[in-house]
Amino acid sequence: MPSIDDFYQVWRRLAARLWFRPLLYSLLAVASVFAAHLADTLGVPAAIVPSVASDTIEKLLTIIASSMLAVATFSVASMLSAFSSAATSATPRAVKLVIGDSRSQRALSSFIGAFIFAVIAITALKTGYYGDAGRFALFIETLLIFSWVVLTFVRWVDDIARLGRIGTAIEKTEQATCRAIDAHRRRPGLGAVPFESPPRDDTMHVRSHSIGYVNSIALAKLQEIAESLGGNMTILSPPGAFLGPDRPLVRIFGGDRPPADAEREAIRKAFTIAEDRNFESDPRFGVVVLAEIAQRALSPAVNDPGTAIVIIGKLVRLFVRWATPIEAEDEPRAVVQFPRVELAPLSVEDMFDDAFTAIARDGAGNVAVMLILQKALRSLASVNAMPFAGAARAHARAALARAEAVMTFPGDVERVRAAASNGADSA
Repeated sequence: MPSIDDFYQVWRRLAARLWFRPLLYSLLAVASVFAAHLADTLGVPAAIVPSVASDTIEKLLTIIASSMLAVATFSVASMLSAFSSAATSATPRAVKLVIGDSRSQRALSSFIGAFIFAVIAITALKTGYYGDAGRFALFIETLLIFSWVVLTFVRWVDDIARLGRIGTAIEKTEQATCRAIDAHRRRPGLGAVPFESPPRDDTMHVRSHSIGYVNSIALAKLQEIAESLGGNMTILSPPGAFLGPDRPLVRIFGGDRPPADAEREAIRKAFTIAEDRNFESDPRFGVVVLAEIAQRALSPAVNDPGTAIVIIGKLVRLFVRWATPIEAEDEPRAVVQFPRVELAPLSVEDMFDDAFTAIARDGAGNVAVMLILQKALRSLASVNAMPFAGAARAHARAALARAEAVMTFPGDVERVRAAASNGADSA
């Protein structure tokens, strides 16, 4: 049975779609038009209801309908321009986060919903659908919607000016990665049994028939199948893994019987496979996207080392958050929900490779970037987590070697060596 987290992920994916909020607002607009008619059915005395002429409401609704269509068209064009700017200045992988910006979607949805409300309300007025109480209720609704649209437009102008900037893409990527890391901090195995043991020999494998990236895994379904087999499963393709032909998804061991063909197919269906990775259940993807933004900033065509330095600082913040014990935030660590399913926790070495290898390679010739990178790795080496110390020292040595191979000015090389030496001494 799907868990609450599964429903939450589905909801987040729907909410990120550009059409989802406009659809909800459109349905709400239609409901509002018919809700005004309830004032007529409640038997409100005509003497206490102000008389509002249909022409007055119709003129106001006509203004809303004609202006909102133009504003909605303008907002779509502005958003598309912002998306293109984000893809060019940051990375195409960050565009989905920019598209999922709730404030821009709310503004566009408000404009479309107001337009639909005005069109349907004008039609209802022309047909004599409302009495005195209904017209007054519709008039109040129209004033409220008009006020809401004006305030939304004023705020949206400021939002759209920021939406296509590289700083916005970086901020949204960091926030998405932070949420994914927090999910793994609360549940290191996503509810499964964390393991780090080598593969067993007495195993059966279920292999993939699809090509793509693992976006999510229905662990509850795997737990149910493992119980029916009387054995256990180890997930070999975690979220973010790329599946090629016949890549093993899980290995089954200790069972009373081998899985039937229907059970093998059910195991395959428990893996949601898509063309692209997602941020929700894959913290490594967020780290990769941040590193890609830094790579583009360090390219000769862009030559923006300041952005790469900003990225290094955000990576350090994310790693420190990952290393912070969950108990420090008074949030209890979740118990194992799926005792028959094993899932390897995030690899520190892989996360460090995703974060710092490309930056060290492309920024090897920039002394400012190399100095900040050495300081960042020194900070991570001092974090109270043993895997961090080893990975940070290894990357500091590799970054120094790259700098020595690329830099031509001896003074710059000595400064980087001194920063690396301080890091080694402090470790």
